[in-house]
Order: sequence, then C-alpha cells, then structure tokens
Amino acid sequence: MRTKQTVLNQLDCILPAKSVNEGVARSVVGAFLLQMDPTVEDLSDLKCATSEAVTNAVVHGYRRQNGEGGDGCPVFLSLAILPERVVRVTVKDNGCGIEDVAEARAPLFTTGPAGERSGMGFSVMEAFTDRMTVRSRPGKGTKVTLYKKMK
Repeated sequence: MRTKQTVLNQLDCILPAKSVNEGVARSVVGAFLLQMDPTVEDLSDLKCATSEAVTNAVVHGYRRQNGEGGDGCPVFLSLAILPERVVRVTVKDNGCGIEDVAEARAPLFTTGPAGERSGMGFSVMEAFTDRMTVRSRPGKGTKVTLYKKMK
C-alpha cells in the first residue's frame, strides 16, 4: 500500500512532445526550484535528469504516433517539493510504452537504429538523482519519477 507523500509545493504543466520543449522543461525546473536556494550542482543535476526524461518521452514514447515524432502529443511534467528538501520530478507520456523496463534501463540499450541514439538516457537520469522509478505499459505510456535530496 502506498502512503501519500506530503507536498509542500507543486507545479504541473503539459508540454507538446517537441524537442524544443526539452529546454522549456529545464527552465521550468530551474525557475520552480529557486525557492529552495539550491546549489548549482543540485540544480544542474536535476535539470539534466529532467531533460533526459522529457527527451525519452518525445523521441521514444511517441515514435509511432504522428509519423516520425510526437508533435502535438502531451508530455506531462510535475514538480513537487517534499519535506526534508526532497524534490520529486515526474515525466509522463501516453505513448507506446516500454515492453521490458529492466532491459530498457540497461546501459546502451536503445530501440533506435544503430548509432542514432546512445542508449544512456535512464543511466544519466539515475546518475543525477537519488532514486528513479519507471512504470510503463505497452500501448499506454510511461511514467518516470525522479527523486533528489537538495543540499
């Protein structure tokens, strides 16, 4: 059974699945977290991890919709400040989903053509956060949740 986490402040937004919105997501994270007076390192880490999660949603989540990309499909971004200076970032799409999450989390795994993608997205997200969860259902989408305790 899940326990409800106390949320001290939260921001939810919906971005169209366009690669230009990776930068928008980074800016939103930066602006929202200024209230915590984060270190440059913590802020950079979370912006990088968020950018990777949004990139995965845009590039992989919607790869089979609207031709080659997901233009117009939604990417949901939720930021929450939890007690003890923990930040939770959730990035969700309603795309194709992931068949095998464990396999997809392995370094260098990619579903794209050889040489086109590095297959390091989940590894980067894990490296820059304290905890990451990935929930996915084929045909329904993917939800990535990142946690980082700010110094």
